[in-house]
Amino acid sequence: MKKQIVLFVLIFFVSISGLLAQGGGMQRQTSEERVKANMEAIKPLLLNEEQTKKTTDVVTDFVNNQQKLMEDFRTNGGGDREGWMAKRKEVEDARDAKLKEIFNANQYKKWIEEIVPSMRPRRRN
Repeated sequence: MKKQIVLFVLIFFVSISGLLAQGGGMQRQTSEERVKANMEAIKPLLLNEEQTKKTTDVVTDFVNNQQKLMEDFRTNGGGDREGWMAKRKEVEDARDAKLKEIFNANQYKKWIEEIVPSMRPRRRN
């Protein structure tokens, strides 16, 4: 019984120290980190070198445009959420149109059905 109590206390302190070490707040990724993460998500498409270069350019433009939209939304106090969502959708549609020209039919289908949904941020409860 004594060993169980000691083990419980030890686990409790390890858990608390792990939570405190996280820093509490979410850090935003840099543009380069977001491009890298997007390109990692695209790896299952098995792109050739030319497709990879073109896709990297498209993803970089998308990330920069999306970041600019987010900064504008934050500086305006976040008032017009519907307008911001419409602009974001336009940027996503432009990205998808460019990628459709780069990918073959099977790659684009996999992009739309599997990769895009997996890249969306998950909401916390």
